[in-house]
Amino acid sequence: MLATKKTPESIDEYIAAFPENVQEKLQLIRKTIKEAAPEAEEAISYQMPTFKYKGNLVYFAAYKNHIGFYPAPRENEAFREELSAYKGAKGTLQIPLDEPVPYDLISRITKFRAAENLQRAASKRKK
Repeated sequence: MLATKKTPESIDEYIAAFPENVQEKLQLIRKTIKEAAPEAEEAISYQMPTFKYKGNLVYFAAYKNHIGFYPAPRENEAFREELSAYKGAKGTLQIPLDEPVPYDLISRITKFRAAENLQRAASKRKK
């Protein structure tokens, strides 16, 4: 959880509230998401780092013992088998701080979610 009770105003401020070893992982997750969806915008939503592209794309957050990655708001059936290796609700990853971060999986999920959001936005325009 955040080291302070104040809601961060940016992802930089959010990440700075954690120990250096956690900051490194959070920065790499951020970089992975940015590379997978370069058109996505950074924000803070629900007091978590958030990326938005044609709607909410993905969130991530650090906790005492893990980092959560949330490809909101849908469950990702396409990744169900890979996600089953991680503790957490359907479609989410809880990555223990003492285990490697699956950056490739985060990248693929982010690209998948960006395509979903783009398709949903295009279908809304057709109506």
